[in-house]
Amino acid sequence: MDTDYWIAADKEHCWHPFTRQSEWADSEPLVLVDGEGVWLTDSEGRKYIDGNASIWTNIHGHKHPVINEAIKAQLDKVAHTSYLGFSNPRASELAEKLCGYFAKDTLNRVFFSDDGSTAVECAVKMAIQYRFQTGAPERTEFIAFDQAYHGDTMGAASLGGVGAFFDRFKKFGFPVTHLSGLGELITLNKDQIAKTAAVIIEPLVQGVNQIRPWPEGMLAEIRRWCDEHQVHLILDEVMTGFGRTGTMFACQREQVVPDFLCLAKGLTGGYLPLAATMVQSQVYDAFLGDADRAFYYGHSYTANQLGCAAALANLSIFDQEQTLLKLPEKVELLKGLLADLADRHPMIYEVRQCGMVVGVELRGANGKAFDVSPRVGEKICLLARDHGLLTRAILDTIVLLPPLSITADEIRQMCEALGSTLTDWTKKNLPSH
Repeated sequence: MDTDYWIAADKEHCWHPFTRQSEWADSEPLVLVDGEGVWLTDSEGRKYIDGNASIWTNIHGHKHPVINEAIKAQLDKVAHTSYLGFSNPRASELAEKLCGYFAKDTLNRVFFSDDGSTAVECAVKMAIQYRFQTGAPERTEFIAFDQAYHGDTMGAASLGGVGAFFDRFKKFGFPVTHLSGLGELITLNKDQIAKTAAVIIEPLVQGVNQIRPWPEGMLAEIRRWCDEHQVHLILDEVMTGFGRTGTMFACQREQVVPDFLCLAKGLTGGYLPLAATMVQSQVYDAFLGDADRAFYYGHSYTANQLGCAAALANLSIFDQEQTLLKLPEKVELLKGLLADLADRHPMIYEVRQCGMVVGVELRGANGKAFDVSPRVGEKICLLARDHGLLTRAILDTIVLLPPLSITADEIRQMCEALGSTLTDWTKKNLPSH
């Protein structure tokens, strides 16, 4: 079997996420077959920097020996056992480890699931059931934010603010009010607040909204507002968790502890599907008692032993390699290189950065946004492959979100690849002056 075979079989039988399948038939997809560190290799032997950490999941690089060995060791025991009515060592250890990142008697319970969408789905269903079981059945609505993204399952998607993902399904989702920011939140009327179960937000920075950081201090203000009005706070840290913003969790930047914390993507270091919804003790306590108070929700691979083993190894590497201590220098290097790049490339309208999460917004002459139909950002990402860089664009914002293990030299290579790509595109597509 070779590249031609794999591509032919793909085009004949596969259906890709977020992909215009009618155009896929005429594309030349890369078949990725190997990886090491921040590098990926395709079936033709070409190497690329994994500039978006394999859709924001990889933390310590591909083929990390610690995670590899942990998975192999677990395979020698058992790959998966049911978590419904049973326990397993790795899940117990992982839950204890996650709770240890927060003060005692705060986020001290963990509900495992499969991915970011299900982590959020668990939180919102728990938030509603909690209200029914604590004498506030009228509190069944949610507050979210414009252009937010919280996953693709029906409930989680209904909380998102991106119309293209959910407009056609609106009537099937949770009742939600989308706000532009803190100002609209603090001016909500009493009737609206009285119906609200929880506020959900991506802390510090919105991902799918072209990497847009929130104002400093906003998260802490939302926490205070939620406390004042007895509204739960759900933090979607599917993208921001596990060091992406400089601290283990983004909420720790503003010393905020939510009522629900949703984790996935980097939980296993980008190796295996696994998610966690962490909850405060008073939430958990409301589900104790008779059988009808239980949380009837779960998945076949909940707390699967392989995933939990990978997650434990992933978390151990943070300590072994002092990952967080090394981040500030990398963040500053990336910031400086991108500032220099912006000075040299007039296409760069703005660089938005929160830790190792970066969006490079591209625009045309005089800062005018490109028309949507040419899909400039998408084409530039395709061109970047010729310079050894893999990433994706959100509209015309190029996302750079590499594994945290990326070295200083690799950061330079990544920025040079983007710069060379922009130069090539400019020569081919923009008139010279």
